[in-house]
Amino acid sequence: MNAILHPSLYEQLMALPEHVTGEILNGQLYAMPRPSGRHGLVASSLNVDLGGPFGFGRGGPGGWWIIQEPEVHFLRDVEVAVPDLAGWRRERMPSIPEGHRFEVAPDWLCEILSPSTAKKDRVVKLPLYAHYGVAHVWIVDPAAQTLEAFELREGQWTLISTLKEDDTVAVPPFNAVAFSLADLWA
Repeated sequence: MNAILHPSLYEQLMALPEHVTGEILNGQLYAMPRPSGRHGLVASSLNVDLGGPFGFGRGGPGGWWIIQEPEVHFLRDVEVAVPDLAGWRRERMPSIPEGHRFEVAPDWLCEILSPSTAKKDRVVKLPLYAHYGVAHVWIVDPAAQTLEAFELREGQWTLISTLKEDDTVAVPPFNAVAFSLADLWA
């Protein structure tokens, strides 16, 4: 009897073309094209606003790793998310992994909504992030020019801030330094 070998979901994820990002969430493989220019600009701008003071300690407290699109393995090769931005307190993750797998759950995640990912980001990924104990999640909507900040409390998400347009952002866990939300819309 010949057994037919089927590639694992992670093998399927790794076989995706370079221009496609893949995630394995709740046992399902999701594939999506690379983000739009606007999406990329928001991610880059947010990385600059947070990376300087929190990642490098320039004008802020430092103590964080802020990484764009890391491959976060909540369960190695089984539960794999690629958030737009992720942050780890350095005391929890003293060094960056040598390979592409980040196996320590982040302390903070940011998802930047697009029409093709908004529902998945809210309905699939937010509960998954809560399940694995991510303490803070920001949801940024470039079309609406909003930022929603959530904090995990007793296993449930609590909305702690809703900001719009050019409001000042000083929201946990990055409330030590403020910046204008307008920075993201250029």
